[in-house]
Amino acid sequence: KKRVKMKQYVVTRPLYSEDAFADEHEKIHRLTKNGVCVNCSCDLKRAKNAALSLLPFIGWMRIYQLKEWLLSDIVSGVSTGLVAVLQGLAYSLLASLPPWYGLFTAFFPVIVYFFLGTSRHISVGAFPVLSLMVGAVVTRLVPDEGPPVNITGFEGLTIDEQRVMVAASVTFLMGIMQLAMGLLQVGFIVMYLSDTLVSGFTTAAAVHILVSQLKFVLGLVVPGLSGPLSIVYTLEKIFVQIEKTNVCDLVTSILIMVVVFIVKEINDRYKAKLPVPIPIEVIMTVIACGVSYAFNFRVNYKVDVVGRIPSPMGPNMQIFGQTAVEAFPMAIVGFAVAFSVAKVYSVKHDYIIDGNQELIAFGASNIIGAAFKSFAASTALSRSAVQESTGGKTQIAGLLSALIVMVVTLAIGFLLEPLPKSVLGAVVIVNLKGMLMQIREVPYLWRRDRPDCVVWVVTCLASILLGLDLGLAVGLGIELLTVVFRVGFNPLRVLRKRNKALRTIRKLLKKGELQMTSKGLLLISSGPIEESEDESNMEELDQPTDFKDLPVQVNWNSELPANIHVPRVDVHSLILDFSAVSFLDISALKGLKALKELIRVEVEVYIVACDAYILKKLHSCMFFDDEVKSSMFFLTLHDAMLHILEKHPVDSENTKVCEKV
Repeated sequence: KKRVKMKQYVVTRPLYSEDAFADEHEKIHRLTKNGVCVNCSCDLKRAKNAALSLLPFIGWMRIYQLKEWLLSDIVSGVSTGLVAVLQGLAYSLLASLPPWYGLFTAFFPVIVYFFLGTSRHISVGAFPVLSLMVGAVVTRLVPDEGPPVNITGFEGLTIDEQRVMVAASVTFLMGIMQLAMGLLQVGFIVMYLSDTLVSGFTTAAAVHILVSQLKFVLGLVVPGLSGPLSIVYTLEKIFVQIEKTNVCDLVTSILIMVVVFIVKEINDRYKAKLPVPIPIEVIMTVIACGVSYAFNFRVNYKVDVVGRIPSPMGPNMQIFGQTAVEAFPMAIVGFAVAFSVAKVYSVKHDYIIDGNQELIAFGASNIIGAAFKSFAASTALSRSAVQESTGGKTQIAGLLSALIVMVVTLAIGFLLEPLPKSVLGAVVIVNLKGMLMQIREVPYLWRRDRPDCVVWVVTCLASILLGLDLGLAVGLGIELLTVVFRVGFNPLRVLRKRNKALRTIRKLLKKGELQMTSKGLLLISSGPIEESEDESNMEELDQPTDFKDLPVQVNWNSELPANIHVPRVDVHSLILDFSAVSFLDISALKGLKALKELIRVEVEVYIVACDAYILKKLHSCMFFDDEVKSSMFFLTLHDAMLHILEKHPVDSENTKVCEKV
């Protein structure tokens, strides 16, 4: 076999702290005037780059490999388009809307994202969790039973048209929020949604989705409910009329679920051998359409079908005030899910995505989509997996999928009119497997990280019982509480305990009850020893431990004499990564001053990748002193780690380094 020689590069340089680097290399100071850099200018090239950053598609279009990529994008686009049609129809039911509106969601937002998005592989469109959140707003303002909320724009509209208006309005508001967050560069907000919280939340959403689809699978008329305990009331209404189940709907749904489940398992097992996954949902939908049309399910068996394609309309500004509370969590969840999926594929295919630009892209997509009566768009993992696994290279595949949706909507959509809604419900339920199986994470989390397990369970239960919006708020609250309760240890408390212990040791030495031996300090008194409670000078307890009048330096992690107990500190080094820190305010400076407490309990603190402006500000604010020294700053994380490993070789089991970003 021919051996391919790998290209390599090796960099050898000294280990640099900021001080060492400054000693060896002269710093170039930029000229400034009134705090503005004189060298910073706005020329044509920079303006062009700024414009390109808002239209990322130009970047990858310039490097598009026509012969190598086009065929793959075409195959991927057609495959994804067929799945998008089916999922668009199905997820509309979750939003309590007529099925066809899901096709608008699979078209308009995709076109906008093609121009503004930075991910080349995600498939934009309806996402089941978001659809369910939209449905909760829709059924609250336009319930199945009783009059709708008093809104001027509802006059003269049917219940379906009123619901579509609500869905478009909350989507429009959600888009405005996402666009505003993108322009304000607050994409970092997604960091506060941990993987554990998102997992518990989406599992609860899967339970809600499952319950919401039972009425279609059973062919029952069940009003849509929202708010706390709505899932309990929905189940009650289903079981009260279970004897009215439409047998045709039930048999059709079971048959669809069994076949789709088996074929999807085959797809997973043999995905390495199959050129493309078998589009079983599309195949079964076509078959179900044909059978329903041939036997006239709607008339003969009273089966509820998809029906005719409606015309799109615009949102109503008056609804914004009624939906602002729900729109914000929708904006966060939609972005968090899309960004997480996009990040997976960007790492796999080695390109960069921009969180703030993604917010702008999804904000614009939802605003423009809502203007044409589509509802909230994000991405679905299953649909994105189809786009990527079938060979999609760029968002040209997404553009082609939108064209497939357009063809179905305008040219052949009438062929789907006899499609039973029970088929769509069955497809939705089968695709919940991945989200529902996340419950298997609970035993693992309980063994590995119990606070995270608590976050998962509480978020999941709260979202199931209280609703997705309140459940998400509860989950965030619990997550913040767990952060507070496990910060690790209180260095000031440890320092005070150590200084109290030193007072006790000094007293015992003075009384002769403690003597220095070859094995260390030895207690020679048999009577009870009381810990020193002299609180006359609390300030002394906050000062660094002083061993100057003791015959030996105390090892605080070893067993101490006289039953003296001091909390162990198992961390010897802490690294703060400042690569994402652009400025420091007064509160931040006060927080950094608290590093003294760590240093006084013998935890070495290092700060890496710090901006030169911040270092300059720290010097000007007299931040450094005898304890907090500038030598704690290192050029890179790697420099700091090498420095720590030199001081603390990893031979010991107790070696522990913490990195904080």
